[in-house]
Amino acid sequence: MDLLRSLPIGLYLEQPVSWLHRVDPRVKSAWLVSFLLTPVAANLVWRSSLVLVLLLLMVSTLIPFRVWWRQMGLVLGFGLLLFFVTLVAPDGLNVRHQPRQPAHELTITQPPATQPSSLGETLAPTLENLPQPTDYQFVLFDQGIVRVTRRSLTLAIRLATLVFTLLVSTNLFLLTTAPEEITAGLDHLLQPLRRFGVPVTEIVLTLTLSLRFIPLVLEEVQNLVRSVRTRAINWKKLGFRGSSQVWLVVAERMVDNLLLRAEQIASAMQVRGFTSPNQHRVRWHQLRLRWVDAVALLGLVAFWGARTVWGGM
Repeated sequence: MDLLRSLPIGLYLEQPVSWLHRVDPRVKSAWLVSFLLTPVAANLVWRSSLVLVLLLLMVSTLIPFRVWWRQMGLVLGFGLLLFFVTLVAPDGLNVRHQPRQPAHELTITQPPATQPSSLGETLAPTLENLPQPTDYQFVLFDQGIVRVTRRSLTLAIRLATLVFTLLVSTNLFLLTTAPEEITAGLDHLLQPLRRFGVPVTEIVLTLTLSLRFIPLVLEEVQNLVRSVRTRAINWKKLGFRGSSQVWLVVAERMVDNLLLRAEQIASAMQVRGFTSPNQHRVRWHQLRLRWVDAVALLGLVAFWGARTVWGGM
């Protein structure tokens, strides 16, 4: 089991280099924020359109299918499971209303139906026999315990598309953007906050170290799992209590290893004379706008225009 290869969710893909890799990280950050904000208070047409746009972006990057399947298989499965669970779930609470006034305080009695005076006269139609003016049906499917209504279908589409948009857009951004590019773009975008005393450089440095620490965490988990498997532990004989104690020891060891790695990184930075990020600023990536970024910015303006015109409730 290789977690660094079998579960590369949120990791940067260096090869192959697609057109999305060449886009400036600041432009990609603006697109990511747009994908995260536009589903708010949007209709079903716009939410479904976002899913189609993300699928087209995934295909246009020409990234191998095996990479998408490893990264998006669980996301698609979770989205479909969430859709079907919400679809068949009750669409609301059965709240009983208790009137304040007595139920039969004012009773309006209807006169009994009169017999037709002649053969040409018929009885007045009742409410049950009145024809429906349209073909509208609130209950779309009702068989046994499965009951699908228009409200449950709407909730299922809204929830599934929202989860898909949030996970896929974020993963696509991390997949095509190196951690150094992300931190450099955020450092440039957050420069106005320096006037208010916000430590932008410290925040960016912390984010850089956090992104670089993710592979180390996966490596530690992988090594501990392999160490447990090589010992051929008989879990049936241990029982629930014994198995819990073993996994607690493994978790404690993993935390100790991660803290040791963090201490080693801090010591390495101190040995190299790194005392303050403001005095030792490292430019990992040179930000430069190209024609691809200009096209992406024009597309972003058109994207927000379409959201304003067609995406409202």
